[in-house]
Amino acid sequence: MSGNTISSTGMPVADAYLSLGSNLSDRLFYLREALRYLESHETIALTAVSSVYETDPVGLTEQPIFLNIVVKLNTTLSAIELLHLCQKTENHFLRDRTVRWGPRTLDIDLLTYDDLTIDTQELILPHPRMAEREFVQIPLRELLTGEIGCSASVRPLYSKWYAR
Repeated sequence: MSGNTISSTGMPVADAYLSLGSNLSDRLFYLREALRYLESHETIALTAVSSVYETDPVGLTEQPIFLNIVVKLNTTLSAIELLHLCQKTENHFLRDRTVRWGPRTLDIDLLTYDDLTIDTQELILPHPRMAEREFVQIPLRELLTGEIGCSASVRPLYSKWYAR
């Protein structure tokens, strides 16, 4: 971990990007509450939240339309600890993992963690499919450039939607 700064506890602080999506029930509720849940963790500070994008399903296409966002955060957690927190958050919101790429209340992917490259059975960083997913690239580009993007399968829905 490169750790851009040091926390008050002496731990390196890492920048990480997460992708969040939901396509069941009150999708916006799940995204908002997931961010609140993550922010309630003492080692997480959200620093940027993209607009909400309505996106067509990828992989298994016969399912409801998704809402997707990308967030930037600072954390003193290690990459694997952050992955585990993301999985705990998904479980808290009753994520069903029985169908690969199937409908879900909440999906959280760890996209990047500082400039770390990892390739283990449990975690690969940067996320191996993020470059081919418009529902990741468009909100990520928004965080990096400030420009809200759009494509045939990814449409901006709400900007400035998350108030802390």
